[in-house]
Amino acid sequence: MGIDPNTIKRRGTGFRGYDPSRVSPGHTLFTPNSGGGIVVLIDIEGNVSHTWRMPYPPGLYGYLTDRGTLFYNGKIPNESYTGQRAYQGGVAMEVDWHGSPRWEVRYPEHHHDGRLLSNGNLVLLCAGALPSHIASQVQGGLAGPEAGGEMYSDYLVEMTTSGEKVWEWHVWDHLDAATHPITSPADARAEWTHGNTVIEQPDGDLLFSMRNISTVVRINRQTDDIVWEIGPPPLSGAHAVNPLPNGNLLLFDNGPFRVDQATVSQSAAPFSRVLELDPTSRGIVWEYRDAVPHSFFSALISNAQRLPNGNTLINEGQYGRLFEVTPEGDTVWEYVNPYFGPETALPKAQTNNIFRAYRYTPEEIARAQTTV
Repeated sequence: MGIDPNTIKRRGTGFRGYDPSRVSPGHTLFTPNSGGGIVVLIDIEGNVSHTWRMPYPPGLYGYLTDRGTLFYNGKIPNESYTGQRAYQGGVAMEVDWHGSPRWEVRYPEHHHDGRLLSNGNLVLLCAGALPSHIASQVQGGLAGPEAGGEMYSDYLVEMTTSGEKVWEWHVWDHLDAATHPITSPADARAEWTHGNTVIEQPDGDLLFSMRNISTVVRINRQTDDIVWEIGPPPLSGAHAVNPLPNGNLLLFDNGPFRVDQATVSQSAAPFSRVLELDPTSRGIVWEYRDAVPHSFFSALISNAQRLPNGNTLINEGQYGRLFEVTPEGDTVWEYVNPYFGPETALPKAQTNNIFRAYRYTPEEIARAQTTV
């Protein structure tokens, strides 16, 4: 009997266990990055209860909307800068429980994220060439690897589901490049901001997270102004900012390079954590990190979700590890994505990445099952 050549597989995949008395009930939805377009729903014991077979690979995930449909960001390679990157998008669509499409919108410069808005439109995260006079002001990052002599940055687009553009917002019109450097000295200067999340607040404002500058901003949809921003420290390459009902923010703070640690010790080991932040004080209200900090680390992707019982679902995305913790930090449920790929890679080089994962209550799943 041989040994599996893949390091993550050797550690065990699939359902790892749970505490029935403390877990938040429901089903967990995730989209394997190398799954070719499968969206998977598992029950609390890790059994697959439903799948969607989407027509495009993930670009980069899907989620259930408030009306029970599946919103999906897909990947269509194209000739744009983002269309040639691993995190490319290119298409967003909404389907019912059976996978039948309601609409589909294509936009070549779309990447990472897209969300349905409360007015029925959608917002897409996109990237375009940064004006040269602004690019010259950007500090930090690895010198030289600008793409074809250009640097790229993010913009947001609101569209109708028929593809009509109704709003556009460019980060370079609202943030000062000279005062928002690329956080990590190891990041390439091909991109300045490298956004990963756009999500609507209950009042219609937008939260927007940018990895390369470790900054989250709130955009006033009435004026287009930035209401506030939170940057480094405390943030380091953070992903998936999410508003909570109490007005705070929950996010996955990846931690590839922490500017506050670097000033103390250049040998400080990187670690990830999940933070609940008060956007007014910028203070940390709640934090999860492993008792052995560097044992919990995903330099890229990942997210966290506050659950109805007060627990938090965490996606350690680079290793496909989904787990639920109590407010005290006890792990009460764990599952490791068993879908590895791509098939063209050597078995030892295949990955089980998950960009985002979400838990849905039995009531939310029942509603989704009725969508047609």
